[in-house]
Amino acid sequence: MSGKGDPAAGALRAAARELVDVAVTVQEAAAHATAALTDGALLRALPRTPAAGHPAYRALLRATTNDQGLGYAFTGGRLATVAAKAGAVAGAESLAVRVLATSLRLRIAAVAVDHPELADDRMLARLIDAAAADRDLEAVRALRALLKDRGAVHALSQLAPVFGEVLALRALLDENPLNDAAAWLIATGKGYATADPLTGLSNRAVAVLDTGEGAARRTELTGAEAARLSRRGSLLGFLRNISTVGTTGRILIQSVEGPDGVVRHVLQAPGMRAGRPSSDSPQDLLGAFSSAVLDSSPFSRALARAVADYGLPDGAELALVGHSAGGAAIMNLAQDAEFCARYTVTHAIAIGSPVDFKRPADPRTFVASVTNQHDIIPTLDGQGAGGCFDLHPDWYVVDYFDATHLFPLCHSVEHYLANLTDDLPDARAHLDQRLTPFAGPVVRSQAYQLFDRVPDLSDFPFLTVPTYSVDGPAGAVELPIRCRDGSALTAYFTVDPAAAGRLLEGTGTGSALRVGGRALVAVHAAWNRRTSAGGYRELHLGVVVPGPVGGRLRRSILAWPDLLRGAGRRRSGNHLVGSVVDTAAALAVAPRLWGGEPHQTPLEFRLTRRCARVTVGSPGDHVLTLRGRLGPWLPVPDRDLVGYAGGAGATLRSSVRTRGPARLHPMPLLRLTVDPESAHPLADRLRELGLDGARPLLCLASTRRQALRDAAVPVAARCPEA
Repeated sequence: MSGKGDPAAGALRAAARELVDVAVTVQEAAAHATAALTDGALLRALPRTPAAGHPAYRALLRATTNDQGLGYAFTGGRLATVAAKAGAVAGAESLAVRVLATSLRLRIAAVAVDHPELADDRMLARLIDAAAADRDLEAVRALRALLKDRGAVHALSQLAPVFGEVLALRALLDENPLNDAAAWLIATGKGYATADPLTGLSNRAVAVLDTGEGAARRTELTGAEAARLSRRGSLLGFLRNISTVGTTGRILIQSVEGPDGVVRHVLQAPGMRAGRPSSDSPQDLLGAFSSAVLDSSPFSRALARAVADYGLPDGAELALVGHSAGGAAIMNLAQDAEFCARYTVTHAIAIGSPVDFKRPADPRTFVASVTNQHDIIPTLDGQGAGGCFDLHPDWYVVDYFDATHLFPLCHSVEHYLANLTDDLPDARAHLDQRLTPFAGPVVRSQAYQLFDRVPDLSDFPFLTVPTYSVDGPAGAVELPIRCRDGSALTAYFTVDPAAAGRLLEGTGTGSALRVGGRALVAVHAAWNRRTSAGGYRELHLGVVVPGPVGGRLRRSILAWPDLLRGAGRRRSGNHLVGSVVDTAAALAVAPRLWGGEPHQTPLEFRLTRRCARVTVGSPGDHVLTLRGRLGPWLPVPDRDLVGYAGGAGATLRSSVRTRGPARLHPMPLLRLTVDPESAHPLADRLRELGLDGARPLLCLASTRRQALRDAAVPVAARCPEA
């Protein structure tokens, strides 16, 4: 476990720091010379005093353009800016740029002393040398070879210690004038890069896409999660809590009774939520970017809303602990003067976060930053292992590296937790000593789900329901699952009653509902695009039944009016004999939602006002296709769904409540086909029912709906004699 302790590396960084001062001085001299060249009074005086004026003017022009002087060094003013950009496109360099580039090369050399693998690795050395020598084509080829040989993740992991320096060096030396300002900010340590160092695209132009006032809603942890929470306040305990909550869009606030009997509070914020950018969560990729670039973001505003809802009194002592994007967000909160005027922010501890250019509003706030030099996330503000500036003499900064170079492993909160536990005893002891006022029993814990904005009122009141958490594959899943945007198709077929009866033997749900002497079967497919558990597609095959045996609906004729009732009053439903979903997350919670034994299979769902296409299976393992024109229709409201499935010695009942418009198609032109070579259990069920090549009796289609799906519950003991 090491840091920036090698004397040779320290000498190189000191020399690099002095060259930055030289570059800045040269840049200022160029600015003065440019201002004199473009000064209106001087130009007006030249015709009157040509003998004295022209030599001085030529000397200034020579100084700002000659390679033996300041180089091509126009700066400041409209005309000079245009000239400077034109020179950059032409490949002209100023003396200041050359000095600054030398400073960056010295920083890379300093990092190579601490990280000899950079120089020993021929592919890495080739890329760094080409970038430093301004050989664009060679640099591109070296990068392509590195990516092909090791993959993007491995390559970025190895480049992480010099990532900022290499980017700044390329931006300084290339012919793109749009990224020069970003390169100067990174190289001089003056601030966060305002643009992408490669393209020059403004960072704020991307960050402003992350909009919203921020919102927070109380949520409960699962029993397993609550049991893993730390019972006492400590640095490692807070980091374990962040690991327990996970990157699920949630944060945790705890109250701790200190050794002096005073109750203090700790906000704990995990990092970026996995997956694509979400229009709901501020902890997505876009939220992480804006939290790092901006001083305020929906993430930090949502944190403030959570603290306000928690009910802290004015002046309450509050510590902020965050990992990755959570660290950037808590630093934004610590920068908020209004927030710090209401609460006393005692600590702000960022783990693996890009926070170098953030400053707390209260100078009394203790700030700590812990970063692994092979973790690329903290370098996204341009300051990495090669930094030669003491940006925070009043912060406690731990910048180290270990044997684990692979990203994202070295970025995980679990890895930082292990390093602080086993490899950084001095840092852990110092931070725990500073956290002494919080070293006591936890007296209250509350988790919050964060949102970009207050949930859309279109969800109200249908989706505004009490929720609870259950364990899922990637953390907690809130039930009921709330689908804000989805579409669904239910196709009803008639089949041989004997075939349906064989599937219902011993289920306790009675005989199949009949139409004209034939049993009724439903194929229900849905695409749940935006739900509280992520997007997923599903398909279910069910035999329509009157309901559990023993009730007054045992006779089929009484079940028809019952089918029109809402889920809360309905006994009849579909006994599920086959189900597929297309995501692992949905598969993991499916037995709790509707019982049975679902399968994870690729599923395509397309539904328009005229046509439908549902495909289950991959090209090499095709299962079924339901497709065709929907035909004439009648407007109806979407219908709730009720399902039955066998559980542990009981019949499980599940329900889906729906809201939205639907269309009833009494003469659909769809056809269901089953791949004759498929061995999938669902294909076997369809063939057993004689549905290969069948057309539905009628269809119910909804292209826009909302839905609530709760957990299945046992309703009756299974009756083998039924």
